[in-house]
Amino acid sequence: MTGLLDELRSEIGMVRYSDWLTVDQTMIDRFADATYDHQFIHVDPVRAAATPFGGTVAHGFLTLSLLPHLMTSVAQPVMPAVRMGVNYGFDRVRFVHPVRAGRRARAAVILVAIEEKEPDQFQQIQDIVVEIEDQPKPALIATWITRFII
Repeated sequence: MTGLLDELRSEIGMVRYSDWLTVDQTMIDRFADATYDHQFIHVDPVRAAATPFGGTVAHGFLTLSLLPHLMTSVAQPVMPAVRMGVNYGFDRVRFVHPVRAGRRARAAVILVAIEEKEPDQFQQIQDIVVEIEDQPKPALIATWITRFII
């Protein structure tokens, strides 16, 4: 496992990007239905237009929940020995700026640390920034921890 960890450590500090994903009103409405969060700023375009947002916005938790999908398009080092990855949680999550319906978002991912936790288990820590196309402020910043079993 030392060879694998050394190879992964060589990736520390590199920025990798996901593909862009359009966060549309249908996605927002479906998330509202799944979470029972039907606050008007998410689901009522007419009322939301009169707010400082100027229209409907994605739930912060929707943006967070898109991370697994966004990560599927991020180029990752090949880890043939890994049997299973487990979401271990987040050290930090901040919802910096709302994602307006119809806007595109992507994840910028930086590997911060990787370490062996137990025999045949290692943990990676990644800083994630969800960017909004043509918006200087990110939608979300987070520190995500994942465990892998070899």
